[in-house]
Amino acid sequence: MLSLFVLPIIIINSGFITGAGMLFILYLISGLGMAGIGMGIMHDAIHGSYSTNKYVNKYLGYTMNLIGANSTVWRIQHNVLHHTYTNIDQSDDDINPPSVLRFSPHAKKNRLHKFQHIYVWFFYGLSTISWITSKDFVRINRYRKKGFFSKKNEFKTELAKLIGWKLFYYSYALILPILIVPLAPWIIILAFFSMHFMTGILISIVFQVSHITPSVEFPLPDGDGMLEGDWYAHQLATTSNFSPKSGFLSWLIGGLNYQIEHHLLPNICHIHYKKISGIVELTAKEYGIPYHTKSTLASAIWDHIKMLKELGKVSPLKVIALKN
Repeated sequence: MLSLFVLPIIIINSGFITGAGMLFILYLISGLGMAGIGMGIMHDAIHGSYSTNKYVNKYLGYTMNLIGANSTVWRIQHNVLHHTYTNIDQSDDDINPPSVLRFSPHAKKNRLHKFQHIYVWFFYGLSTISWITSKDFVRINRYRKKGFFSKKNEFKTELAKLIGWKLFYYSYALILPILIVPLAPWIIILAFFSMHFMTGILISIVFQVSHITPSVEFPLPDGDGMLEGDWYAHQLATTSNFSPKSGFLSWLIGGLNYQIEHHLLPNICHIHYKKISGIVELTAKEYGIPYHTKSTLASAIWDHIKMLKELGKVSPLKVIALKN
């Protein structure tokens, strides 16, 4: 996956590319590699599950920075908030999109949402462009206000690193090609956008179809902002697997078709999810806890579309969280 991302960029910056068609092909191949890095390398590494060696995890986690995002911001957004408050409105950033989208039945609804199942794919395609331009800056500032950077000068240091990594990324992925490739800058910028559009679509589909479907739940915390009930049961209720029999897909997307196992055991490398899944499913059935799964990726995507349509119709739920 690293080669799939890096080698096309090297070829682009070699000066041998003179045609727009080949430029787009190379950037799109890099987009596949970028998605692979996001799902199969940095994801495990930042969870601390890629290797038993913490330094291997640390440095492979920087592949997130290499593709224009930020590992520190991701660790807070994903490891802390998403995994702790899965499908909790206003707490899980994965279901807190811009106002033109609605991912939770507890979120505000507007007239545009009835069409979101049609236009959501455009926004999915823009998601990594948003990441490398504005989203990381918005989130790091918000997380500072939430108290995640409490040590002296920690926020300033992390912000400086964030800016430095982004300048490095833009330098080799966009600025150098504009200077080297003998094509109009707008063509190179469009090809760069196409790379990110492909990455955004692929990553968004894999993560979103596991949590925004008709079968999963969108629970509310109690009045003190705490979750009621068992954390493990919460993960099973808010998460769904897909394509459990596809070994190739599992390899391609870093085992994220086994989202349930990942949420229950995020510190275990994804190569073990398939064997673990049988134990998890049997245990869930033994205790009467739902174990959601779709047989194919296509059926998971279709369920996701149905949920987006439903969220575009129903008004926000007025629900009081009940004590167990």
